[in-house]
Amino acid sequence: MPDILRVAAVQLNSGEDVAANLATCARLVEQAARAGARLVVLPENFAFMGTEKAKRQLAESLEGEPGPIRRALSHWAEAHSVHVVAGGWPLRSDNPARPYNGATLFSPEGRAVATYRKLHLFDVELPSGKQYRESEGVTPGSEVVCVDVDGFRVGLSICYDLRFPELYRTLVDRGAEVLCIPAAFTAETGRAHWEILCRARAIESQCYVIAPGQTGTHLGDRHTFGHSLLLDPWGSVLASAAEGEAVLIGEVSRAELTAIRQRLPALRHRRL
Repeated sequence: MPDILRVAAVQLNSGEDVAANLATCARLVEQAARAGARLVVLPENFAFMGTEKAKRQLAESLEGEPGPIRRALSHWAEAHSVHVVAGGWPLRSDNPARPYNGATLFSPEGRAVATYRKLHLFDVELPSGKQYRESEGVTPGSEVVCVDVDGFRVGLSICYDLRFPELYRTLVDRGAEVLCIPAAFTAETGRAHWEILCRARAIESQCYVIAPGQTGTHLGDRHTFGHSLLLDPWGSVLASAAEGEAVLIGEVSRAELTAIRQRLPALRHRRL
């Protein structure tokens, strides 16, 4: 069983130009691979940040002939022999007007080996008065997904899921040791809650956390928070970004994970 898994969190400022976004992703995935990462996690909406109408038209299938996004993801994973988590991209559902928001793991062979479809949809009114209604354009998923990556168990989630600790408890029950939380957190909620929630999920789950985010200004005066994070199971920050493009590199250590869970066996002490 491997002792170390080198990981990367990629922070982006994605826009409406899919080809340009994919070109940026290609460059940063290569950068992560050159730094020795075996698992590279892209943020939510890595391929497109624009209108819901346009996003619906970009939705792809995981079956049959690949579309441009799936083709690019497969190529990056195979070309660099890395695992790539497509942190959130539109996947076709039974309702063409409401695709899934999916996080897909691509293997070093370029195959899509696991897909999580976002469970919790961002239907909120923020203190500023700004409203979001993700459910109007997205079909919610129904399954929790945990997958093996180089001998480590990796739990998948997306953005707003961060606020629902029961999801991460379920992932831990399925063996999760690493939590992926790709996001496009709003600047308003990010300033208030992003780091504290990410650290809480790491601490209570006693898991490593890989949390890459979107950053900056997007279509429609939408602002995302950035400040991507890599955290250890003690909740300590291994690496962090501010704003702008970034590639964070860190290591998941089985010895450290085991030591923390043995010294403070909170997961074994659960009673409810």
